[in-house]
Amino acid sequence: MTDRPLSPADRALSDAVDRGDLDAVRAASAAGADLGARDAAGRTPLLRAALADRVAVAALLVEAGADVNAQDARLDSPWLVTGVTGSVPMMRALLPGRPDVALRNRFGGVSVIPAAERGHVEYVRAVLAETDIDVDHVNDLGWTALLEAVILGDGGLAHREVVDVLLAHGADPLLPDGDDVTARVHAERRGFREIAAALRAAEAVRADDSHPDRP
Repeated sequence: MTDRPLSPADRALSDAVDRGDLDAVRAASAAGADLGARDAAGRTPLLRAALADRVAVAALLVEAGADVNAQDARLDSPWLVTGVTGSVPMMRALLPGRPDVALRNRFGGVSVIPAAERGHVEYVRAVLAETDIDVDHVNDLGWTALLEAVILGDGGLAHREVVDVLLAHGADPLLPDGDDVTARVHAERRGFREIAAALRAAEAVRADDSHPDRP
């Protein structure tokens, strides 16, 4: 990151992004605005667009060459914040920019983890189907997306669906947290009966798969 003062074109671009003004974004870019210029928090214009879910603006910036992986002072990037907002249109707008799906946020997680925590079902489904993101990535807390969906979720319909989607995409139900507690045990402790049942069934499938000769 740099402390270089913003030029008039840079400021015009930042203001245009905040307004969602596509014509002004084009004009500022044509006037030489730096697509990598950062505000006081280290956010680029594309990150600001992603945070505000200004999909058309983001698509224009990506087409112009903006970096989808540029991280701010909090280690947020345009790509990473899609997992927080759960915006599938924004996720898809950033894909042409070749996002690094292994890029980690300040908790050491990839985008599918906060999405699972927040119950963003369609995002979890889309990011697993359309990228090669690691469904079993473990963050600095020792949690996978599956564990976060249970530990930080509310056990409601959205989180039940997230668990189902994660399992359908190969999430390992036997991976424990740092205290060697699995997602199923956490679900049972929290009284999430449907989630616990789904995880119990997935564990049984894993056990069968590990013993292919078992009758």
